Amino acid sequence: MNFWIDKGIGGFRMDVIDMIGKIPDEKVVNNGPMLHPYLKEMNQATFGDKDLLTVGETWGATPEIAKLYSDPKGQELSMVFQFEHICLQYQEGQPKWQYQKMLNVGKLKEIFNKWQTELGVEDGWNSLFWNNHDLPRIVSIWGNDQEYREKSAKAFAILLHLMRGTPYIYQGEEIGMTNYPFETLDQVEDIESLNYAREALEKGVPLEEIMDSIRVIGRDNARTPMQWDESQNSGFSTGQPWLAVNSNYQAINVQEALANPDSIFYTYQKLVQIRKENSWLIRADFELLETADKVFAYIRKDGDRRFIVVANLSNEEQGLAVEGKVKSVLIENTVAQEVFEKQILAPWDAFCVEMG
Repeated sequence: MNFWIDKGIGGFRMDVIDMIGKIPDEKVVNNGPMLHPYLKEMNQATFGDKDLLTVGETWGATPEIAKLYSDPKGQELSMVFQFEHICLQYQEGQPKWQYQKMLNVGKLKEIFNKWQTELGVEDGWNSLFWNNHDLPRIVSIWGNDQEYREKSAKAFAILLHLMRGTPYIYQGEEIGMTNYPFETLDQVEDIESLNYAREALEKGVPLEEIMDSIRVIGRDNARTPMQWDESQNSGFSTGQPWLAVNSNYQAINVQEALANPDSIFYTYQKLVQIRKENSWLIRADFELLETADKVFAYIRKDGDRRFIVVANLSNEEQGLAVEGKVKSVLIENTVAQEVFEKQILAPWDAFCVEMG
């Protein structure tokens, strides 16, 4: 780590860091008794006195455990990646390949509310993310990557980026890249997917059922080449890429996104700008609003100022029982003023407004 610090890097992302204190003989895998002493030792011997960002991947973290990692007084890490919301992709108590076919929006609201209210500003810090190199594309598994691809991608972005925490944008997320339509196993490179397929075939699971799971939840979905333009291999390489480029690259690529002022990319760009210009996003209180089941809405309160974030996470119209006068619109993928007047959300409507 010191070698790379001397090279001038800006920080470290630590893979499954909650496993470094494991005790194999006692079947302790996560959160072993030496985990935090090891992290403190690492901190003191490497980045502790440097201006670096450090984030740890911690699948087993709770808000209380996250405070141990990220409390500034604890001298461990800047923040954590916790995965409680991501686990809603899987059927409870089942292997990951038994994926959940529908997003439980009520449970999603419950999980985010817990992390937003129980992990405070002074004693810890969280990260905000939907995608990474191990996960399917959010617009495909929880959004609608067909008729509402752009709108649902914007809805997930707006919903997440205005919470408390540090947002992360994974490559391709900012242009709405989708899962890959895997048809055969020879298109798959991910060792986890291939091991699952081999074991499932031995148990007599039909190949089409296996491929369905890989198409929805497999890790290669996040690893296909970045889609830059309409040229061969989407401008990623003049050689043969390790994984095939998604066949939709001629419609979904960076060049196309930059040319369209209403693209997903510019929603992300505006969200980054909003976070840089509005310090209330760091400390403002979080209050979950009671809404229709498929509607996720919350208030960020900063003194006398009230900002309402609303997202319809469905393909259907939803009622919006939130009254009041809109003072200003921070960001929207619809016309927020009209939504307030009608109290009806169209599919995947999302916005943040300051209330007067």
